[in-house]
Amino acid sequence: MDLGISGKRAIVCASSKGLGLGCARALAEAGVDLVMNARGAEALEVAAEDIRATFGVNVTTVAADITEVSGREAVLKASSGADILVNNAGGPPPGLWNDWSRDDFVRALDANMLTPIAMMQAVLPGMMERGWGRVVNITSQSVKAPIPQLGLSNAARAGLTGFVGGTSRQVAPSGVTINNLLPGIHATERADSLDGVVAKAQGISVEEARTRREATIPARRYGTPEEFGAACAFLCSMHAGFIVGQNILLDGGAINSTM
Repeated sequence: MDLGISGKRAIVCASSKGLGLGCARALAEAGVDLVMNARGAEALEVAAEDIRATFGVNVTTVAADITEVSGREAVLKASSGADILVNNAGGPPPGLWNDWSRDDFVRALDANMLTPIAMMQAVLPGMMERGWGRVVNITSQSVKAPIPQLGLSNAARAGLTGFVGGTSRQVAPSGVTINNLLPGIHATERADSLDGVVAKAQGISVEEARTRREATIPARRYGTPEEFGAACAFLCSMHAGFIVGQNILLDGGAINSTM
């Protein structure tokens, strides 16, 4: 399918690996020029060069922490006139409800709620003026069903979801859509890290922890960054203009809900 976005320009945050990289590659395959961001310069440039060589699009890299003001300023300076924004940032650590201090919550809110809000506030005026734009926020399945050990993430991502619910309806008349992609478990370093925590707590191998978790997913496997990226690219396409303010699960059926 021709997504109709060849020649558009996208910001993809935290895109040197994992789900962010999956989104960057899918957009590049559709002909979109990229501004890719991540904290690690070396991994970011490796990913960007592979995309340039594979898809022939222009890729600008900005090695910076998107959760810091200076990082956001650097990314926005490199991406004037962006048509597409994919918000993404690493999730906070797991734990118990009484493990976290106020500072822990502030860091989680900064990374997973206030940072994507700041990026949207920066790019939405230009998108609205031009009459077209797409924003996709990578959040979590915990928005639909909170995960007990991920209380910091639950709180921050729920706040972002509330902001998007109202804002998406306000900008839609200008041809701009905002939607959230809610990943379940995908084969990324984040999943490896969480499996490692479970393995250590239960005294089992990481492989056994993964096998047990796969058994809880109706699809009986983890998702892939490639299929996640394809879903993101579709939401950014010319065909998705009537999808507004939605929270779309990509979780292999793990959340059993009709809502």
